[in-house]
Amino acid sequence: MGLRTTATGGRGGTGPGSGPGGGSGPGSGPGHGIGDQVGGKLGGKAAGKVGDQARCEAGGRRRGGADAEIGDGIDGGDPPQAAAAGPEHAPPLPIQVSALQALCRQVFGFRLATIALATPFALDNTPPGLGTWLVGSAVIVTFMVSYIPLRDWERFGPFLLRHPALLAVDSLFGALLLATASPESILAYVTLCTPLLAGLVYGWRGAAVFAVLQSLVIGGAFAVNPVADAGIGDLLLPGLCVIAGAAGSTLRNLLLGFGTAAQALTEVRARLASNEAVEEERARLAREMHDSLAKTLHGLALAAEGLAGSAGRLDPLTVKHQAELVARSARRAAAESRELLSDLRRQSGLDGGVDVLSELAARTADFARRCEVRSRFRRLGPDPVATVPQVVARQLLTIASEAMENAHRHGHPAQLDVSAGVVGGVLRISVYDDGEGLPPGTTLDGLRRAGHFGLVGMVERAASIGSRIRVGRGPHPRGTEVRLELPLTAVAPDPLDVLPGQQRETPLLN
Repeated sequence: MGLRTTATGGRGGTGPGSGPGGGSGPGSGPGHGIGDQVGGKLGGKAAGKVGDQARCEAGGRRRGGADAEIGDGIDGGDPPQAAAAGPEHAPPLPIQVSALQALCRQVFGFRLATIALATPFALDNTPPGLGTWLVGSAVIVTFMVSYIPLRDWERFGPFLLRHPALLAVDSLFGALLLATASPESILAYVTLCTPLLAGLVYGWRGAAVFAVLQSLVIGGAFAVNPVADAGIGDLLLPGLCVIAGAAGSTLRNLLLGFGTAAQALTEVRARLASNEAVEEERARLAREMHDSLAKTLHGLALAAEGLAGSAGRLDPLTVKHQAELVARSARRAAAESRELLSDLRRQSGLDGGVDVLSELAARTADFARRCEVRSRFRRLGPDPVATVPQVVARQLLTIASEAMENAHRHGHPAQLDVSAGVVGGVLRISVYDDGEGLPPGTTLDGLRRAGHFGLVGMVERAASIGSRIRVGRGPHPRGTEVRLELPLTAVAPDPLDVLPGQQRETPLLN
């Protein structure tokens, strides 16, 4: 039994792009907004990586999977379907700024809930008359001032982060509530929202400033409206303002730290994706060189050696034959070089479809003429054949051609059979020779260590297009069969794109 190797592709991850903000660094006090601070911290690095990430996304390839079975093998599982992976859309703001806006919005919502719950108790404890009207007016004004920004938070949130001086106005409305209602009222706890917001927007310096300011306002309210039996809760209200400011500053620092870590992770993922794209391109170039130029140049060298050996015999016909062989090999090498360069410059998505079966039949006939091996081609299945994108067709045809060349070079077969067709929405290609077959115990790692990259390249090509490849005897008593199975649901440009002259008996795709 042989070894089955499953090769799967990776994904290059990309992260969010750079957000707005171009400040020079973290602000030293309330005079600097969160947008400038975050921009100064992350704007330079994030902007510097956008180009790399874009190049990485442009160079990345969608890779499916391939089950490669060497030797006798057992039929592997179905390959993973190619998933349409669209580019990740970068958020309009860095993630930490969006999180800060969300927390500030929750603070405004908490204030509205506190006002709504505390107002009936505050009005009940206020003497009838002018005091009730003052408390009611202060509650309505404060409620509306908090509700309007919450309702239109998409515009007010960024505005608050850019202009944190608005918290001074917020502090005035808190003082208005304390001045009209009793400091021991539940409405007094609304003032805790101001230092909490200051900690989220400014940091610890701004939180300290507004915590002290709110403590002074609370102290002034106690001086204006003294409470005879002041409880421990009322005396701790200034301390709660300090705790609220510290909590807001701590949450802010945590969010900024998480944002920096996320940015660092994005940069690492971009570098890894770039390295993966480079390695994939190097492997692809190695496969192309091995399957085309390397073999042709090797044949050219052999022909040149034969020409040099026949030059001393002064046989004009032999010399002419060897010279023509050298010329044909050189022209073939030049054509393969042009084809390789054209493939490197070709933009994906702009090529037309290819009739894989007709092209495969032509290559089989050419192989029979060149190698003088009895070969035949037959079509499988009754389903019509759709055109295959040129990028996919190139990989399929190269694998089939490599299988033919390997059979001639290593197997010494007397007969080579090539079959291809669409069966049940799956494109199947089989290349079988009745030659010597693979040696027992053949593995991909062993072939790679020995410097034989033909089968390795075939497996990699199959993996790049999401096809399953099987190499072994299969159901035959001897020889070697290379079998490819590619679901057309992932590659067919149009389920009804049937070649001219063929009937649309059944659609290829469901």
